[in-house]
Amino acid sequence: MATNTNDDTIITTGVQQINTNERNRPDETVVEASDLDVYYGHDRAIDDVSIEIPEKKVTAIIGPSGCGKSTFLRCINRMNDQIDVARVEGDLYFHGKNVYDDDVDPVALRRKIGMVFQKPNPFPKSIYDNVAYGLRVQGKDDEVDLDEAVERALRGAALWDEVNAKLDASGLDLSGGQQQRLCIARAIAPDPEVILMDEPASALDPIATSKIEDLIADLTQDYTVVIVTHNMQQAARLSDKTAVFLTGGELVEFDDTTKIFENPNDQRVEDYITGKFG
Repeated sequence: MATNTNDDTIITTGVQQINTNERNRPDETVVEASDLDVYYGHDRAIDDVSIEIPEKKVTAIIGPSGCGKSTFLRCINRMNDQIDVARVEGDLYFHGKNVYDDDVDPVALRRKIGMVFQKPNPFPKSIYDNVAYGLRVQGKDDEVDLDEAVERALRGAALWDEVNAKLDASGLDLSGGQQQRLCIARAIAPDPEVILMDEPASALDPIATSKIEDLIADLTQDYTVVIVTHNMQQAARLSDKTAVFLTGGELVEFDDTTKIFENPNDQRVEDYITGKFG
């Protein structure tokens, strides 16, 4: 395998550091799961999943309710650590470093792998303070120009032109679609490499959904995007790669999106896509 192009990439974890080039990786792979299993108590939610997620592409995760899509997404930045009964077995690599190694700080990991949730969840703060929050928590107030960082993030989330005259207004006063784009701005302000999105448009109207979809397409200029969606048309429109999970947490097929939707290898995938179940 080729070595990651950035030999000096390091994620600071406070006292410890993660050398993100510890394992040789193909240049295009940023996240890799290998024989990944996840349990909630005695119940298996993810069953022996292996997948390589390419850099600066949109990877969609689709499948019926309860098949483990969101569980897998939360594994990537260790959000499942917050669930007491969750147990993860197998390996999950970010730039070749196993994120479940003992020397990995989950908080530092989440700075590099941001997340946007299903329902918009802005803080009860001003628009400005919502976007600046992550930078302040990281203690970067003195290292970066907050005004520039906030503007850059809001522009990146296609929201700047709509809110630049009211940055002191509450983020809660925005429309649902604007709130979700504010959450995306908050996620990209600390300059992550990967953005995880768990059904980011499912609570929005069609117009707001269209804006979010346009934004996701633009984000791949700078970020790797992994999106969970129940909307197969959305996955077909947005994604470069599609992973199909089925009941029991099994990854049935992962390939180019056009291949998945036009000529899948597994009959179960075709049955799901054509609406025979799910």
